Amino acid sequence: MAKKETTSKEALEKISDLYEPLNEEQREYLCRSLTLHTYKKNEAIYNEGEMPDQLMCLLSGKVKIFKNGVGGRNQIIRVIKPVEYFGYRASFADQHFLTSAAAFEPSLIGMIPIKIITTLIQENHQLAWFFIRQLSIDLGIADERTVNLTQKHIRGRLAESLLFLKESYGLEEDGSTLSIYLSREDLANLSNMTTSNAIRTLSNFAAERLIAIDGRKIKIMEEEKLEKISRIG
Repeated sequence: MAKKETTSKEALEKISDLYEPLNEEQREYLCRSLTLHTYKKNEAIYNEGEMPDQLMCLLSGKVKIFKNGVGGRNQIIRVIKPVEYFGYRASFADQHFLTSAAAFEPSLIGMIPIKIITTLIQENHQLAWFFIRQLSIDLGIADERTVNLTQKHIRGRLAESLLFLKESYGLEEDGSTLSIYLSREDLANLSNMTTSNAIRTLSNFAAERLIAIDGRKIKIMEEEKLEKISRIG
């Protein structure tokens, strides 16, 4: 059966938290400006150094925000899940993108020109508070991730990443398998380690029966023990 296409009306229903503070005229203005874009697995959404011009909202799929590191190794900064907004911080700061974004899997993204958003913010203080809250949440997550990725040892970083993925994307129907299938390279980039270290540490976790591995599928067997490893670093 063919997958049902998401309409602009359905997209607006998904971004109701952004839509609700607006009056009827502002809602119509926003609706006329919304466009839907599909991305294939691993396709770039934006690149470091580009100038932002869109507020982006992930409607379905999964997205990674990453930065090009030393020696060509990427560092995954954030992961985006439906329905989350991204791509607007740089515009608010009048900067080029400091990061890049790509789809983990086929994804649908709603886009609204930043100039439309700034106009609405100037007209509607409730919308301004909405973005202040979003930026504050993102900053808190970034602060915690910075500490975790710089102060924890390899086992602690990988355990933290597995729990972070569980919190971000949840589990499959079995209640144990992460609902995102990452390559070992992406998992390493999320955990601030080399791919070889990620593979070795995953194998150690599997040998200790903390997790079970089936290709890219990772099943969490002992969540409390992973939490302890993450906590002690």
